Amino acid sequence: MEVKPGYKRTEVGVIPEEWVCAKLSEFFSFISYGFTNPMPTVHDGVFMITAADINDGRLQLETARKTSETAYRTLLTAKSKPRQNDVLLTKDGTLGRLALVGNETICINQSVAVIRPNERVEPQFLKLLLESPPYQKRMVEDAGGSTIKHIYITIVDRMPLGLPLDRAEQRVIATALSDVDGLLGGLDQLIAKKRDLKQAAMQQLLTGQTRLPGFHGEWEVKRLDALADIRSGGTPSTGEPRFWDGDIPWCTPTDITALNRHKYLGETARMITQLGLKASSAEMIPAHSVVMTSRATIGECAINAVPVSTNQGFKNLIPFATTDVDFLYYLLGTQKQGFISLCGGSTFLEIGKTQLAAYKVRLPDTKAEQTAIAAVLSDMDAELAALEQRRDKTRALKQAMMQELLTGRIRLV
Repeated sequence: MEVKPGYKRTEVGVIPEEWVCAKLSEFFSFISYGFTNPMPTVHDGVFMITAADINDGRLQLETARKTSETAYRTLLTAKSKPRQNDVLLTKDGTLGRLALVGNETICINQSVAVIRPNERVEPQFLKLLLESPPYQKRMVEDAGGSTIKHIYITIVDRMPLGLPLDRAEQRVIATALSDVDGLLGGLDQLIAKKRDLKQAAMQQLLTGQTRLPGFHGEWEVKRLDALADIRSGGTPSTGEPRFWDGDIPWCTPTDITALNRHKYLGETARMITQLGLKASSAEMIPAHSVVMTSRATIGECAINAVPVSTNQGFKNLIPFATTDVDFLYYLLGTQKQGFISLCGGSTFLEIGKTQLAAYKVRLPDTKAEQTAIAAVLSDMDAELAALEQRRDKTRALKQAMMQELLTGRIRLV
């Protein structure tokens, strides 16, 4: 493929003529792992950063343990005491997550490598470059180990990089991408805040502690089988091809967890045939029912937007005319601990149909109030979904910007 004027072909692909392709080792003063010896944990002290504390491009100090100042002073400075503008890289298990050290005092363990950039590279630019898909892919491919993968510094320091030698250009690129990171961080914080507000609203509205305007009647205590028809599921024989790949959605707990807390189930990973339905204990669950996991993972719910069948790990509730399905969905979502208590002390948690039918809940005496409560919570869900969609689009935008800016396809200077 012809290279357009002003660009050159290199080991890392096509980059601008004035950019350089060189090994990572040319852009740091040292790279090292953290401490390997056990460190005491204290309530107040110095943050001990492990790979688990590096996520979403930043240090998550809220998850980090702390060690004593005395223990911290015993560590070798270069090895385990990162300083401001050092780049941290997770090297064990989940590979390649990065963070830039700020002004916090920290130490790192052996699951993290510290890279100290030299005068040839902007620290933030180096972090963003190593976060980009080509270099992430390269680090994973070069990782060693069988059961647990490891990034070895003797390999990663020879990894070729393509970048501008002009630090001013590095800064401009880093600033543009960091601005998008700032927007993403703001959206993450707003989503977390909205989730907390929704949780508080559920606590108030679904217990009757707060009543919506116009509703005053006493709430009632009812068994779940007075609110809905409860049905179980089943699995057709997996050894019979005629039972599978039909036109009936067949739901497993994985389909519910894949929704990531979204309310509606519209499709399933697997389908069964009418013959498979008849040959098993699976039942058709009409649309606008609540499907709920009842085995191992307890109490995860969704409203099925289409008719479905489920496997035996579900108890499915088809609401009666006097029960609002959205209200029932939200109400069941607050009962997980109560459902788990039904399982007793058994190792394998499972709720039986008889147990669930007798489970009692407190709710408004009119469907109108149920619907009004569900509408408030549904509006909050819709707002959360819009924010999550905006965040996803912003992440996609950042990936596109990284692809263009970190390869020099688009120049900002």
